[in-house]
Amino acid sequence: MMKGLVIIGMVLFGLGALLFYLNDMAIDLRVVYGALSGIGIGLIIGGLVGYVSKGNSVKEAKIRQEFKQLQKEKAELEKQQLDNSLNNGNI
Repeated sequence: MMKGLVIIGMVLFGLGALLFYLNDMAIDLRVVYGALSGIGIGLIIGGLVGYVSKGNSVKEAKIRQEFKQLQKEKAELEKQQLDNSLNNGNI
């Protein structure tokens, strides 16, 4: 995910540089507007990608935690069953 964000940032930077050199290196308001728009688009895309990736990682962490809890409960139940079977056999 982050690689895609870096690539998009490089494309926007290259586009801004291309517009700057095509404009005969004269700082024009169009170039400033273009740079600001590129930064804005980059921030929007970066925010969306960050939000999605964080949401996915939080979900995965929650699933892992629930799985570990289920494993602990299973081990406890197996231990109780073993204890019960040993107690019933001795009586």
